[in-house]
Amino acid sequence: MTVRLDNIKLNITESEDKLLSIARKRLKKSLKNLKIIKKSLDARDKDNIYWVYSLLCSDEEDVEQPVERLTNPPEVAVIGSGPAGLFCAVRLVEHGFKPIIIERGERVEARKKCIDNFFNGGNLNLNSNVQFGEGGAGTFSDGKLNTQTHGGFNSDVLKTFVKFGAPEEILYLSKPHVGSDKLFFVLQNIRKYIEDNGGRYLFNEIFSGFEQNQGKLCKLKLKNTLTKEESELIVDCAVLALGHSARDTFKMLNANGIYMQPRDFAIGLRVEHLAESIGMSQYGKSYKLLPAADYKLISHAHERTVFTFCMCPGGVVIPAASEEGGVVTNGMSLYARDGKNSNSALMVQMKSEDWGQNLFDGMNFQRSIEERAFNFGGDKYCAPVQLVKDFLSNRVSCGFGEVLPTYARGTAFAPLNEILPPIAVNALKAAIPDMDRRLKGFAFPDAVLTGVETRFSSPVRIVRDEEGESVSLKGLYPCGEGSGYSGGITSSAADGLKTAEKIFEKYKKS
Repeated sequence: MTVRLDNIKLNITESEDKLLSIARKRLKKSLKNLKIIKKSLDARDKDNIYWVYSLLCSDEEDVEQPVERLTNPPEVAVIGSGPAGLFCAVRLVEHGFKPIIIERGERVEARKKCIDNFFNGGNLNLNSNVQFGEGGAGTFSDGKLNTQTHGGFNSDVLKTFVKFGAPEEILYLSKPHVGSDKLFFVLQNIRKYIEDNGGRYLFNEIFSGFEQNQGKLCKLKLKNTLTKEESELIVDCAVLALGHSARDTFKMLNANGIYMQPRDFAIGLRVEHLAESIGMSQYGKSYKLLPAADYKLISHAHERTVFTFCMCPGGVVIPAASEEGGVVTNGMSLYARDGKNSNSALMVQMKSEDWGQNLFDGMNFQRSIEERAFNFGGDKYCAPVQLVKDFLSNRVSCGFGEVLPTYARGTAFAPLNEILPPIAVNALKAAIPDMDRRLKGFAFPDAVLTGVETRFSSPVRIVRDEEGESVSLKGLYPCGEGSGYSGGITSSAADGLKTAEKIFEKYKKS
């Protein structure tokens, strides 16, 4: 017998060990299995903050149901090893497939060395950086797993992360995160599982083209990023799990007749505050007893919606360029989230009317902003920055106050209003004071704005049909964020699982 108990409250100073005795007292019976299925913080009254739990109580042991397997599966390639590609590959392995994962970047151990080198002033590796490489862009952005979607695969995503080494608490926290330091090992565990079950990885290989036979994919063309050697791979089908920054691949697909559509997206800046200031604003004096405080804000003070995204408590702003001559930022935090600053993307919703109607006008619009940021930053991948008080007053900053920037490549004071388009600047100027009304201190004069955040989502969608295949080519399965069907780690991983199930069902019937 299994019973769910909701609204179990613990003071923030109380141990979770009390939950078992509370459950036994409520049910008046002994229990074999007590599982936390939800944990959230109620901080509405800063003088009485408490944790709220939902529990699943059972006198039976959990039994995991086996996944149906194919005995003679076909050859399947997965192009891209971000969340969509990896979770698709894991589910394919569970169904008996031996997927071939094609990744333009390097395995995570070598990738981290490339990124550390770039952060410390070295050259940008165009194929192994914050955007490209094992794990995709999510590897170096905290591993936040909260999502706006409510699909049936979301719980599978969390369970899979835990299976490969993520903290078990992500299964029940209302705002789960893994931490970039822990993701480093999770990715290695996933790789070992795939390879131990017959799958293989092809690192440093760019998907450069394909061949078809009577409207069906039959061959992939690859080019090694190190040797420049070209090769071919005969496959029955391929999952197209590109990241949102695979601009050269988007152009190749379009040139070869794959139907795509332009998409709206958001652009903006990173805003940094002292972590203790956010904690005090959210939790009052109790903030030292609690995890680093986060926030999620939205403003309609301007005709264009402004919202915070990818908030990193106790984190840093990182260089996330993937092309020469462009500055791109992102946010990252480790599992402990114990850095001095907290940061968030501060995004403005843009529309196609801002850049044009052609397929790649949006992509070119992103690139033009990144190039302006690069030029104002001084041509060394330094990021242009401005204090909030100066941004709101239209003057270039001349010194930092209480908040010091964390961007590793260095910063340069610059007029951000000359980097972003006017409509975005005006929306941000209206939103910052508006958000301050809901989060005291958000418009703190010394808070630092760092430019630019342009890789919020893919500027194109690779259109697929109800079976998950490209409307232009049978056997090609567009999937995840780069293909325009998800946003963030959880929804991308879920789309990967969904795509794997469609492939399994297809070959199960054949």
